[in-house]
Amino acid sequence: MRTRILLALHLLCCVMPAAASGALQTWIDLARPGSVLRLPPGTYTGPAVIDRPLTLEGNGQVIIDGGGKGSVLTIKADRVTLRGLHLRHSGDSHDAIDGAIMAEGRELLIEDNRIDDVLFGISLHRGGDSIVRRNRIRSRGADSADRGDGLRIWYSTGNRIEDNDIRQIRDITVSNSPDNRFTGNRISDSRRAFNFLFSHRSVVDRNHLENNSTGIIALNSEELLIRGNRILHAMDASGTGIALKETSAAIVVDNEIVHCAHGIMADSPMDPYNRIVLVNNLIAHNLTGIYFYGALGGHVAVANTFRNNLWPVSVVGDGDPMDDRWWGNYWDDYQGFDRNGDGYGDWHHDLLAFADRIWLEIPATKFFRNAIVLELLDFLERLAPFSSPMLILRDEAPRMQPWRDYAGRR
Repeated sequence: MRTRILLALHLLCCVMPAAASGALQTWIDLARPGSVLRLPPGTYTGPAVIDRPLTLEGNGQVIIDGGGKGSVLTIKADRVTLRGLHLRHSGDSHDAIDGAIMAEGRELLIEDNRIDDVLFGISLHRGGDSIVRRNRIRSRGADSADRGDGLRIWYSTGNRIEDNDIRQIRDITVSNSPDNRFTGNRISDSRRAFNFLFSHRSVVDRNHLENNSTGIIALNSEELLIRGNRILHAMDASGTGIALKETSAAIVVDNEIVHCAHGIMADSPMDPYNRIVLVNNLIAHNLTGIYFYGALGGHVAVANTFRNNLWPVSVVGDGDPMDDRWWGNYWDDYQGFDRNGDGYGDWHHDLLAFADRIWLEIPATKFFRNAIVLELLDFLERLAPFSSPMLILRDEAPRMQPWRDYAGRR
């Protein structure tokens, strides 16, 4: 009997491929575990639950409409593949995490799907070893705080998130989920592009993050590798390209951080031996290039390029600035010479705060930071100091030329 039903469905698909539609759950219930279900073009109604290993293919011609109730698709099995589907019209409950895909399984493959008019996009819960790639994800046209996460990973490890086009979401939230990799994604017009919470050993590699309130923020997440990303135009009042809080043993290398309120924000690592290392980053056209807060120390900065920042590095906190290590960075305001032609300045580069000590020590005065009176006071302080300037940093061997240009080429 089951074979006859499947044969009838197959003949129906062949005869009327353009008109096929109906409840998706019926098709799923008739499919054998491990089979490939190639849906005929058309619109299918959800929500639907996949409770067995299954490949569901739409070839870009299948719409699954959730009808405004719950999540459009829920996966409760391992080794499920979703490919070439258009998922839309989820419910609107933040508490229930209504979205396009709620997945609770391992070894999933979710690729080449279009997702829009949903609250949350894709949620991976208590799973792992899955691949999410080349999906187009949009939330709804509400205020960013009222949208859902484009991608939500919770207690899931070993996942690869690759080459997705994500826009107009709230955040990508990665919580209690170590050992995940995020590569080649494009995220824009959202609140936080990446929000890591207690997610150790994450790799954030070659992503393009533009016009978000914050590019990458990590809280209590150790051993991060943040490499080769382009982070542009995070210019909200609290906008930051990369923000690290209570995070140590992080490597930030080969990134371009341009036109943000703060390029990089970081406190001091809790473990003095597991430092935050900044290598070969372009930090340009930001209000503040790097902003350190809390006790000084625990940072290593090598071969970075600082260009046209209103203030290259600022520090709010106590401690000895010599506890940080600066070497071989390019500073566009360095005034030294290179008489032996080795590419490095003949003497160190000191960044000193004169009148800027006022707003560094009293944050409420930052509103007047570029006022004419403070500019005049800073000029007089540099001309004839009437108080000792504050040492922000000392680069022992400043480079005379940038290590690379804007495109990352030598």
